Parts: sequence; C-alpha cells; structure tokens
Amino acid sequence: MSIFRLLAGLVIVWCIAFGPSLTTAQVQDDAAQVLLQRLVEASNAERTAVLKHISESGDERARGWLEAFSAGKLATVKESGATVLVLNNVGRNWTIASALNGEDMGKVSRRDLATVRVNNSLRKEVEGLLAVIDLTAANPDVRLAAARDLLGEVDGALASLIEQRVQVEDSSAVRDMLTTALAIHQLEQGDVSAVETLSGSLNANARAALNNASNSDDPALAAAAVKALESIEQKLKMNRAAETLYFGLSLGSVLVLAAIGLAITFGVMGVINMAHGELIMLGAYTAWGMQQLFPGQPGLALILSIPAGFLVAALAGIAIERSVIQYLKGRPLETLLATFGISLILQQLVRTLVSPLNRSVVTPDWMSGSIMINEALSLTLNRLYVIGFALVVFAGLMLIMRKTRLGLEVRAVTQNRAMARSMGIKATKVDILTFALGSGVAGLAGVALSQITNVGPNLGQNYIIDSFMVVVFGGVGNLWGTLVAGLTLGTINQVLEPWAGAVLAKIMVLVMIILFIQKRPKGLFPQKGRAAEG
Repeated sequence: MSIFRLLAGLVIVWCIAFGPSLTTAQVQDDAAQVLLQRLVEASNAERTAVLKHISESGDERARGWLEAFSAGKLATVKESGATVLVLNNVGRNWTIASALNGEDMGKVSRRDLATVRVNNSLRKEVEGLLAVIDLTAANPDVRLAAARDLLGEVDGALASLIEQRVQVEDSSAVRDMLTTALAIHQLEQGDVSAVETLSGSLNANARAALNNASNSDDPALAAAAVKALESIEQKLKMNRAAETLYFGLSLGSVLVLAAIGLAITFGVMGVINMAHGELIMLGAYTAWGMQQLFPGQPGLALILSIPAGFLVAALAGIAIERSVIQYLKGRPLETLLATFGISLILQQLVRTLVSPLNRSVVTPDWMSGSIMINEALSLTLNRLYVIGFALVVFAGLMLIMRKTRLGLEVRAVTQNRAMARSMGIKATKVDILTFALGSGVAGLAGVALSQITNVGPNLGQNYIIDSFMVVVFGGVGNLWGTLVAGLTLGTINQVLEPWAGAVLAKIMVLVMIILFIQKRPKGLFPQKGRAAEG
C-alpha cells in the first residue's frame, strides 16, 4: 500500500506542478486554432481584420503563420480540416508540418490540401504587420530594421500603433526612425507640422515625401516642404564632401603604400626602378597564394600574407639589385631601361606560372561591410583598414629611419654618399638593405591592394606612374613628403574625377605637378645636406 500511496502522491505533485502549464498551452492552442480557422474561412475583405488579430495575439508562432500566409504556404488538410504549413511545394507530393506545434507530418498529395489564397493587397498588409511584430523584439537591431521597413508604408491603421510604440521605445535610434515613419504618413495626409520633423532627415523616403509635398496645392505646405528640402540639400552636400574626402584618403593611402618604398630606394640610390609596380604585384599574389594554402580561412591567410608579402617582395628586390642595378649605378637611363625590362619579365613570369586572368582575394568578414554614419554617409571597412594599415606602415618606417642604425646609415648615405663612405659606412650594404626594405614595403602595398581590387599581372602598372608623381611632388627620399603628397594627390584626384573623368583628372593632376615643380624643383620637403644642394 505504501508504494501505491507514493505513486499517487507523485501523480498529484506532477499535476500540481505541470497541470497549469499544460492547461495554459492547451488554451493557447485552442485560441490559435480559432484564429487560423477564421483566417481560412474568411473572405479577402474580412481577412485584414483577422490578420491584425493574429499579429496582436502575442503568440510567438504568429510571425510564422503570417509569413506562410503571405508566401501562399498556409493550407488545410481536406479530410481532417487541420491547418498546416507547407514546407516544400515542389512536385505532386508536398511536405507539410502542423501549424500549431511545427511537427513534421510527412508528405501528402497536393490534391488533399486546400491552399489559403492570398493577393497582393493582403501581402502588403502582412508586411506591415510583420514589421509591427518586430517592433516588440528584444534585439534593438531587429526593431530598427523593422522601423526602417515602415518608412513610406504607414497607413491609418498602423499610425496609432506606431504612436503607442514611440511612447515606450527605449532606443533613441528606433524611436527616431518610428517618428520619421509617422511623420511621412502625416505629411502625406497634408499635415504641415510634419515638415518640421522631416526637415533634417537624410532618409530617401523622407526626401521623396517632401518632394511630393512641394508640389502640393496647399501653398503653406509646399513652401514649408521646399524650405526643408533646401536645408536637406545642404546637409547632403556636406556628406558628399565627407564621402569624397574619405575615398580620397583611401586612394591616397594606397598611393602612400605604393610610393613610400620607391621614395626610400630613389632617395638613397638614385635608381629609377620601373619594376617597383611588379614588386607590388608580387605582394598581391602572395596574399592570393596564402588563401590557396588556407582555404576557408581568409582572415588567417590575410594576416600571414603581411609578413609573407614583405619577404617575397624583399627577396625579389635583393635579386634585382644584385643581378642588375649594382652594375648600373650612376647611369640612370640604363637603369630605367633595365628595370623596365625586368618588369616585363616578371609580368610574363606570372602569366606563365599562375594565369593571365585576374584573381580575386576573399575579404575576411571583419573587413566586410561598412560603418553607417547617417542615412547619406557610410564608410566601407576595407578602405578604412587600408588607411589604418598605411599609417601603421608609415609609423614603422619612421621608427626604423629614426631609431635604428640602418636608418642612421640610410640618412647619411642619402645626404652625402662620399662623406658617409669616408666615415666607415658600407654604402653597398646600405644599398642592399635599403632596396630590400623599399621592395618589402611595395609587397605590403600589394597585400593591401588585394583587398580593394582584383589581383592580376598588370596590377603594378596602374600605380607606378602615380608613385613617381608622389615621390617627386613630396620630395625625393622624404617620408613625410611622401605621406603628405600621397594623401593630397589622392584627394585631389577623387575630387576631380566626378566631373572631369578618370583620364582627364590624371592629366590635370600631372599638369599641376609640373607647374608646382617649376616653382619648387625639390618638392614639398626637399632633402637637406650637401648632396641635396648639388
């Protein structure tokens, strides 16, 4: 008897503990079944009210029901009348699941199902209701996306719901977006007071609503809308200027990376290295090669390609210096021709060993996307990383030049080679290390370029002329001059391109540099020392 009493007690405790939850679940299922049955049986004119009741039911399954209805995947089983979700409607037999608990019910013939019909008007209604459901989500990003979807889509039925939601919303970004959506609706109804709310908005839907209002028959509304559009246009110009400056700085950063290694070698050795662009290309192909070694791990491959790209380009630079350049010192024309030949050889070598076609390097997730400053301005992350990378490389080179023995010897040889030799500095060793350093930095430029453009045999040719312009404009051998010149030319080129075109913009930049050199032959930051004076 004691065992039976124990079992009975356990049953009573189980009922007390779980009975209410089971009862609640059953009540929810019954209410849900009633709503779904009403949706199935209602006419199209009556379904709008039923859909609203479903969205306001608070049932976590409501979103799935509304999405299935909008997609034409809500149906009833003809024999039992049960409401089901169609998971796969391809072929004669469709895969279905219970609308109440999501339980897989296998496949049934499509003849045994009655699909709930939906039209475009009801689909639009469902889109608005789904947005309202998302406005109550715990994640503020979900609420913000839902509020953005409501822009230009608010009607009289949604307006009151949005007004209520604005009062309880704790996220300022979501609240502002909801206020904008509500103001657009009010403006469409002819409310002049809504113009003030939209006057500072950069959202495209808000501008479209103000444009429509500017053509209104109401003089007061039209005048207010025109004034608001004028203020918005001023903000848009400022944002376009900021975007142009950002793209100019990113282009300038690329030019700095491409030219800074050339500035070192040109300043120390006086060598016009036409193969510098191909050293950039080798760095870019190193980044591509690393991704082939580590497939599916673009972030790791990119990080490893930074030291690898430096080493590959540095070793190639040493090979060029030892095999060709050391025999042509003091003969700039012959050096130019020889390095131009080397550039053609390297291009053909890559075409033969890899491919003449361009290769794409996958951008890691943490470098993808953009940072949205406002509705009219966003900063792409890959260009932002390139700007930061260029500054880090520049800072590293400045430390090397200012804080190491190599930097001291490089500066000595740059200013006066003969005097440096007389003081015991091995100029030949300095030449080798300097050329390796400059070539390695070119490889780093190629790694950075692989994240913003395709990698191909002709990649370096696009930057060699610009690199020389930066070096000459900034001052031969001066790192600060290279930084300032690169960022300046990149910004100027980006400003000129929209209205002059890419080719004419480059010609104009070249003409400006020629005129500048006429006044300052030694560039922005000329060298100091006896050699510079000669």
